[in-house]
Amino acid sequence: MSAEAKSVNSPTREYPLERTRNIGIAAHIDAGKTTTTERILFYTGLIHKIGDVDDGNTVTDWMEQERERGITITSAAVTCFWTQRTIKPGETAIYKAFKDVPHRINIIDTPGHVDFTAEVERSMRVLDGAVAVFCGVAGVQPQSETVWRQATKYNVPRIAFVNKMDRTGANFENALADMRNKLKAYAFPVYLPIGAEDKFAGLIDVVNQKCFWFGEGDVTNEGLNYDVREIPDEHQERAKAALTELIEAVSNKDDAVAELVLEEKPVDAPTLKAAIRRLTCKLELVPVLCGSAFKKKGVQMLVDAVVDYLPSPLDVPPAEGTEPGTDIKVPVETNDSGKFCSLAFKLWTDPYAGKLVFFRVYSGQVSKGDMIYNPRTRRRDRVSRLMVIQGSERKDIERAYAGDIAALVGLRNITTGDTLCDEDFDVTLEPPTFPEPVISMAVEPKTKADRDKMSEGLQRLAEEDPTFRCFTNKDTGQLLIAGMGELHLEIIIDRLRREFKVEANTGAPQISYRETITKDADGEGKFIRQSGGRGQYGHACVKVQANEKGKGVEITNEIVGGTIPKEYIPAVIDGVEEAVKGGVFAGYPVVDIKVQIVDGSFHEVDSNELAFKMAGIFALKDAFKKAAPILLEPIMKVEVATPDEYQGDLLGDINRRRGIINGIDAKLGQTILNAKVPLAEMFGYATAIRSLSKGRASYSMEPLTFEQVPNSVLTTIMDQAAKKPAARS
Repeated sequence: MSAEAKSVNSPTREYPLERTRNIGIAAHIDAGKTTTTERILFYTGLIHKIGDVDDGNTVTDWMEQERERGITITSAAVTCFWTQRTIKPGETAIYKAFKDVPHRINIIDTPGHVDFTAEVERSMRVLDGAVAVFCGVAGVQPQSETVWRQATKYNVPRIAFVNKMDRTGANFENALADMRNKLKAYAFPVYLPIGAEDKFAGLIDVVNQKCFWFGEGDVTNEGLNYDVREIPDEHQERAKAALTELIEAVSNKDDAVAELVLEEKPVDAPTLKAAIRRLTCKLELVPVLCGSAFKKKGVQMLVDAVVDYLPSPLDVPPAEGTEPGTDIKVPVETNDSGKFCSLAFKLWTDPYAGKLVFFRVYSGQVSKGDMIYNPRTRRRDRVSRLMVIQGSERKDIERAYAGDIAALVGLRNITTGDTLCDEDFDVTLEPPTFPEPVISMAVEPKTKADRDKMSEGLQRLAEEDPTFRCFTNKDTGQLLIAGMGELHLEIIIDRLRREFKVEANTGAPQISYRETITKDADGEGKFIRQSGGRGQYGHACVKVQANEKGKGVEITNEIVGGTIPKEYIPAVIDGVEEAVKGGVFAGYPVVDIKVQIVDGSFHEVDSNELAFKMAGIFALKDAFKKAAPILLEPIMKVEVATPDEYQGDLLGDINRRRGIINGIDAKLGQTILNAKVPLAEMFGYATAIRSLSKGRASYSMEPLTFEQVPNSVLTTIMDQAAKKPAARS
């Protein structure tokens, strides 16, 4: 170990920093991320019985919802240990860069579904490297593009693993061409498959020019046993061509290899592996491997490649923070003896341990009993428990070091993206960024008993998930939940039911329409009741006019000569305001109207405030009905980003939704559509756009304005309004 490595490592640390890897496994839905993780855990000795996604017994898919649906919903962190060995027959001929050196690998298995993109986003923020898994049959799929973009955004070096080489239709060359064309990746194979589909029998190690032969094994032991042989004659030419191509690709970007090539000296395996590692860490090359995780083939080589090519926390540039409240940059060097600084990237409510805060340590170390400081809240907290998570199992630890990913228990007042550090090292690390929710749904408790539990449950879920929001619509009074897609909200409701025992009804949110008028009118309101003894008498006349757009409601008192006594004027104004809020035409709030109180009369004995308030309500309703009322609906500004080939379908869909296209721009190989679409037509759009574009298009929308509802739609809204409880008229 070098002197520099010794200086950054604590003497009590079991696995030094240069022997630590923090990696994520990311890909499209069903490319085989969880299965790959499960096989890695099996080969590293962390589990002794392999689970399967189809059976719902994998380590990283531990939530009930994940096991039922066979998908990953939340990113799960596991820690495992790997030592490169040469123990199989003929394996001594293979050069392994870290032979017999034990390594610690922290793996985060991420979801592939577009609804859970936040999980990938926050995982990428704290990782040093990633394994991008691709399906050998489908190649680069839409969500593969999304996770690739996220990895690029956070400068995460990656290696590619072409999985499912045993499936019918698997084609390694096609997947590789896809990576180069669709992802613009500088991707070159370091392993080639021998055979494909049911004839997938082995791998060619391009760097060492040897062959890993699995042969035809029975299903349980398939992939476990292999031997290392010379490359079969029929594959010799292909292997040599791949090595030449790899050396050429590396020499284009690495000076040491370029020098050897220019001098026409041979490039040996140690030199080539070291150069591939340097380029991968600098994001200049993507080594490509292949195998079949389900059949357990090629997974050992993948773990070797993680150790060989992906960076340790020391190989990536140090994290950069800022001094709170300023733009002054502060480097956070990866060093055990530095001041403690970490980023909380995920919160989770655990049924046994309570609130867990997952964090990545960037510098220093933290032990049980230490005080840590949160620069956002300016508060200190004591560390009561520290643990590492292995799927659903929790293991208590005494101390976490630089480069570790661990979990804290019992911190209060903390959100995703908070920095946790020493009080004398006041620095804020850049938090992960999250997309805005795209779909909302109304939710209400089934019983009164559910009401209090529901607000607590929604609050806890919103703390955990930054792309989930819950809020009350002030216009309709409905409680709305918003998220990234229908599946996302379905899972939220399911978790409310299971974890918080809350039964809830859900439905489409109401639209907050508005009412206004198009011409001037007068109205009169009388409230006269005689019931023996003292009666009620109120009489008011009002004039209504259309106001300028966006000016709201203006009420003025134009009474002269005391036809309504001064003390009753506020009551008439109250009545007018109440009528404006409750609506007249279809029961929606009135906007952009001027109301003048112009006349009225009173009774010496029977007049009182209530009577005049009622008179005010009746007068406004009378005038409003004569003033050619119209209904306004909210119009959204919608921006759609789509690959060119789906432009026609999406334009047609927007027109079908009564949308108006404002502009079409081309940007970075994508088409950007700008449109105005009524909010009422946007329900379910998140699902529609994904099905129309095979998941490759995305959209954002924001409120723009209110416009008149067309007559064809008005009758439907009026029918619905008639079914609502009637307002007093």
